[in-house]
Formats: sequence, structure tokens, C-alpha cells
Amino acid sequence: MTSRTVTLLDVARAAGVSKSTVSDALQGSGRVAAATRDRVRAVAEELGYRPNSAARRLRRSSTGAIGLHLPRTATRLDYYMNLAFGAVERAQEEGFDVMLLAPTGIAGGGDSRGPGDSAGPTSPASPTSPAGTPSPAGPPSGPIASRVDGLLVIDPEVDDSAVPGLLDAGVPVVTGERYLGPTAAPTGAVICDNAASLTALLDHVTERGARHPAVLAPAGTSAWATALRATADSWARERGVAVALRTVPFAATPGEAEETTLALLRTDPSVDAVICAPDGAAPGVLRAAATLGRPVGPGSLPTAAPHARTAPATYPRTPLLVASCVDGTATRSAEPPVTAVDLRPAAYGRACAELLCDILAGRTTPDTVRRHAWALETRAST
Repeated sequence: MTSRTVTLLDVARAAGVSKSTVSDALQGSGRVAAATRDRVRAVAEELGYRPNSAARRLRRSSTGAIGLHLPRTATRLDYYMNLAFGAVERAQEEGFDVMLLAPTGIAGGGDSRGPGDSAGPTSPASPTSPAGTPSPAGPPSGPIASRVDGLLVIDPEVDDSAVPGLLDAGVPVVTGERYLGPTAAPTGAVICDNAASLTALLDHVTERGARHPAVLAPAGTSAWATALRATADSWARERGVAVALRTVPFAATPGEAEETTLALLRTDPSVDAVICAPDGAAPGVLRAAATLGRPVGPGSLPTAAPHARTAPATYPRTPLLVASCVDGTATRSAEPPVTAVDLRPAAYGRACAELLCDILAGRTTPDTVRRHAWALETRAST
């Protein structure tokens, strides 16, 4: 059978139970024994059963929509644009439209994995319905629960004043990354091991000969930013390697990254690797290197052990390694192409939407945390 032909009755017959028992087991309602519920769900999955979305909405008074809350600096960013498309695609497969929530009431400029202005009510996730029509919502408050069945909150910051209201909106909430604030925990979360990704970058540049790496880490209170700053510090202590840590805005532009890098290299020319956090900002590091006559790439970097703290003898011609914590068009098309962590944003958006849909359909339990894999893409810059 295909997913279009399998019905509740088909599942009931295969599982040896009544149609109403199948309905209750799949929705997580009624008084169904755990063993029976598990058997029904296993049979439904084996047969490829998919609930009729229109009938499901009538039974549950469903709105047929989920809300998506992004950082206010997300506009025009590779990372969040791809994430939003991935979430919309997966939600549509379950019969849901996606309503983009306007980022009102966000204190301190919000989180971002790259440069951008305040996101308007239709950016960046313009394709918020199957027809491609944006569906912006107003400020997140009580009525939001009457307009969506659940919420996706991506990279929530502690000082984003909208987040507590979203977590307490009365519908299931899945966050992309953990929420570090003191209010109610989300229903579920999809997380990346951001400490491991920065560790991989730092290990990589030291293996390529860097003795004194620098990290341009983001300010702010999201789990991503907090993990990067803490990891730069702990990695330096554990490896006995000096790391020059500089904090840049979440919305750091290539110009801001260039300015920070120029100041860093002029003050401390022994820095021989720069890892830039924000999406799209790494080309600014390359421009700074060119201005100071620092060739980018392994070149003739010393091959002594990373723990040897002796700085290279000559400046400014010592090669500089450059890497980024977020991959994207800017890193792939740079000259030279920049080594970066591919966070697979479209797949991440799909994973977040899939977890929310699974929770709404009763296919998984609340408090579920799933992990999302990243990959290190090494290129000519290191």
C-alpha cells in the first residue's frame, strides 16, 4: 500500500484492534495500553499510514499552521534563509502552512549567525504557505495559540523578550538550539554540538601549523554564542595554546570583521590563524590580511608542535590561516575559498519542523531532544 491509500481501517485490521483504538493510539488520546499504542504505531509506520490532514484538523480544531520565530537579524542571511526553506518544506509534507512571527519586542538587537538588518514581518521566510504567500503574525501573545498548532523558535536568546511568551503560549514549542533562560522549557529541541565544531576548527588550524589562533566570537545570550565563547577559553586552557578571543556583534558585517582583524593583527602580529564566527563575515578577515600583506593559506607556516609558544620570527609576511564557524555562499566563493563548518541549515530546519510535527501527531513524546550533525569543510584558506 502507498501512504495515499492506507486508512485507519487498514491499520486497525493489521493491528487486530478497532478503528477507534487506532485513532486514539496515533493521537495519544483515550485509554490505550502502552503496548497496544506501540504496536499500532509500529503497524502504521510499516504500512506507510499518513493521517488525512483535513480530517485531523476538524477533529482537533487545528489551525493547520505552525509559527516560526527567527532572530531579528536573520534577514538576507544564507543560514536562516536556508533553514526557513527547510522548515517550510517539511511542514508542508505534513499538511501545515508556516506563519512567520514578526520579531517584535526583542531587546539588544537579537541573535544572528551573520550580518543583516532587523527582519521585517515577511523576511526571510517569505514562502510561508504552499502558495508562497507570507503569513506574518503580530506580537506573540495569548491569541497566537488560536492561530497555530505549534511553534518553532530558532536560536532563542535570553534577552529576547518575545521568547518567554512563546514558550508559554499554550501550544507545543520546539527550539532550534537550547534556550538558556529561566522561563518554561520548550516541548522539544534540536541541537548541534557547537563546542565540538569550534574545537574541530581550532584543532585543524593548529594541526596545519598555527601557534597562536584567534577567534572572532559573537556577543549575546544564545546557546550558540555562549558555547563558542566558552569553548575558545576552555580549548586554550586544555591545549596550553594562547587564543586571542575578540567579541564581535551578532550582526557583524564583513567591514566590521575586517576592522576587528586589522586591529588584532596590528596589536598582536604573532596571530597566525583567525576563526570568524558570523555567517558572511569571513571575507572581511581576508581583506584585512591582504591590507597587511599576510598571505592566506598554510604557505610556509612553521611546523613545530602547536604547544610551542614561540612566535614566528618575521612579520608581516607570515601566512595567515582563515576559517569560519558557519559555511555559506561567502565562504565558498571567497578567494581563496574559506574552510568552514557546514551546519546544514536546510536539513536543520527540516529536523526542527519534523520534531514539532512528530510531537503534534503523537509520534514522539514531549521533552524529546534530537541532535543535528555538522561537517567540517576544509578549503584553501587553511
